[in-house]
Amino acid sequence: MYHWFHIFPKNTGLSLYAWIVFCLLPFYFIIRSSTVYEIIVGVAMIMLFFTAYRLSFIKKGWTVYVALSIEMLISIGMTIYFGYVYFALFIAFFIGNLKSRAGFISLYVVHLSTTVIAFTIGSLLENEGFMAQLPFNVLSILGVILLPYTISHRNRREELESQLKVANERISQLMVVEERQRIARDLHDTLGQKLSLIGLKSDLARKLLKVKPDLAEQELEDINQTSRTALREVREIVSDMRTARLKDEMVHVQALLASSDMACEISGEGSFKHLPLLIEDVFCMCLKESVTNVVKHSEATTCTIQLENHPNEWRMIVRDDGVGLQHKLPARKKSGLIGMKERLEFVNGDLDITSSEGTVLTIAIPRIIYQKEGEVL
Repeated sequence: MYHWFHIFPKNTGLSLYAWIVFCLLPFYFIIRSSTVYEIIVGVAMIMLFFTAYRLSFIKKGWTVYVALSIEMLISIGMTIYFGYVYFALFIAFFIGNLKSRAGFISLYVVHLSTTVIAFTIGSLLENEGFMAQLPFNVLSILGVILLPYTISHRNRREELESQLKVANERISQLMVVEERQRIARDLHDTLGQKLSLIGLKSDLARKLLKVKPDLAEQELEDINQTSRTALREVREIVSDMRTARLKDEMVHVQALLASSDMACEISGEGSFKHLPLLIEDVFCMCLKESVTNVVKHSEATTCTIQLENHPNEWRMIVRDDGVGLQHKLPARKKSGLIGMKERLEFVNGDLDITSSEGTVLTIAIPRIIYQKEGEVL
């Protein structure tokens, strides 16, 4: 897509206002000419130059070279007859944006040569307009020498940075896929055999229940021991997974809110001391996303985080005193809320959002109770 900055170049080391001045200056020097004929010709050449300059960006193939040739001819004429070298800077900017190395070098040499020759002829003619602009023309010649390389190197750097960003994102995706595959392999190796064994022993116990109750009872005991072993191994796998710790996330959240000049109030931290690692990881993600949204979108002065441990669920409430939910949420905020809901669905959790004077996010995850020799998780 082409925008206005193809006429007024963007990020070239010169401000937009400088380029506007370069566009307006030729009108000033042409109007100073002594005859109406020169003024009409000069204005026509300026309009033709910018038309060709625009076409050189939006067209492809031979049209580009025709437009560029017209621009160079106009630049040479304006330099010799009106002492106006600044059009050469626009051409230099265009050459700097060329991706072809051969095209860049050939056009750079041609443009620099023609500009220097026109400048030399203009200085030899010693016309009044040329001498009045001599210091600025010298700076323009330096710009013609340096600007194409500056633009080319900047574009190359941005391209490499973009490629590096894509590569890092791809690496992150591959790491996630690899971690999922590793967890799947561990769970398959851990649970596959034992669940198959439990199924076989369950069928055997059902057949023996009436004819040989003693053997059926032994099979049921084996099933019980096998299930406990499988549960212990699953816990070990989960313990080995890299999970975030809620107390560490609380420290990060407090620092983030403090840096944003927001007061932070936290209550009920002691009630979340013995969370299962998976549940703690989900709460950490939800807390991080919630506070990030508060900082970016709420315009609040205070954020309150309340942790509650109920008999049937864990609950985290994030409340702010900001502007509340707007009619149309930013896309980033929507995706963050969708991500939280997806994580919570994995553990049968629930996300509730209310907004009146500020916003309240209530994150609830049901407790899953395992009974093992008096131990409750």
